Amino acid sequence: MKYYLIAGEASGDLHGANLMKALKKTDTHADFRFWGGDLMQQVGGTLVKHYHDLAFMGFVEVLANLRTIFKNISLCKKDIEAYKPDAIIFIDYPGFNLRIAKWAKQQGYKTHYYISPQIWAWKENRIKSIKRDIDEMYVILPFEKDFYEKKHHYPVHFVGHPLLDAISNRTHISFANFIEKHKLPNKPIIAILPGSRKQEITKMLNTMLQVTKHFPSYQFIIAGAPSQQREFYTPFLEKNQIHLVMNDTYNLLEVATAAMVTSGTATLETALFSVPEVVCYKGSYISYHIAKRIIKLNYISLVNLIMDKEVVKELIQNDFNEKNLTNELQKLLNPDHRNTLLQEYKILKDKLGGVGASTHTAKLIYKNLNP
Repeated sequence: MKYYLIAGEASGDLHGANLMKALKKTDTHADFRFWGGDLMQQVGGTLVKHYHDLAFMGFVEVLANLRTIFKNISLCKKDIEAYKPDAIIFIDYPGFNLRIAKWAKQQGYKTHYYISPQIWAWKENRIKSIKRDIDEMYVILPFEKDFYEKKHHYPVHFVGHPLLDAISNRTHISFANFIEKHKLPNKPIIAILPGSRKQEITKMLNTMLQVTKHFPSYQFIIAGAPSQQREFYTPFLEKNQIHLVMNDTYNLLEVATAAMVTSGTATLETALFSVPEVVCYKGSYISYHIAKRIIKLNYISLVNLIMDKEVVKELIQNDFNEKNLTNELQKLLNPDHRNTLLQEYKILKDKLGGVGASTHTAKLIYKNLNP
């Protein structure tokens, strides 16, 4: 079978790669063409466009890059027509993917959506296009099944969360080996995960790095995003005398004592590594105030959304400052607070349904194509 996959971000590249591996085991003749990244490319097939060229963040940034976005949509349609896949697999990235899905359905292609757009947070009216254009939807958060089936009468597959696969399949590392590998001091680590896009990283790091002087017994290490070059981080390192680790975030989380994390998939990854965290977010003034008016959620982190209560502290916009961040980090280093948080993390893992999301999804897709 010929599979055309579209992932537009680093997390989509990770989950796309694991899905491709599972499809190869399920379908020995699987052939791939895709939009994604280095991880998907390592599995095999043809990379059409790297997500480096696709990631635009926030309302203002999207508007500024509309011409590029429309050129990419046109390129994608032409490439699909030339490849003639048996199935198109959309991986999150809804602004782009739902446009392609509408066209693809009209052309008669089989449309599969892995990792639902977060329409339960905003743009719930997208349910109309999903019902019309998507043949099969595979959801990864437990509350999404009820949202689709009970509220909108649209059947979906809950397959579990693919991060559990990604984390369980990796080789473990000890603290001693990690600091030797990266030539680091022998001091406990506080990890900094500032996001993946340049404007996001710059905005977040400028505040995050202000707290380092309050914790002299710890070393702070930035997790470099795979979408950025090491040189991008150089000004932050020189100014603050801290460390950077590129392409080794999971090993960093395995040995970290605590973490400051920009809202996104990384908040859930950090929790699954049992690292106490404070969640941070600050957007541009315009983007934030638009989002505040249209997003109808009590929380921004996946941890709190899944648990339906505040498990991890969220510092958003004006609350994201040096004083609050310092106070929250001090709490995370308190043994009693840490133990309470780690107990909540165990409950979180149970809610996510265990390992096997990639395999489960691959089998469902293959079965759909071969009834």
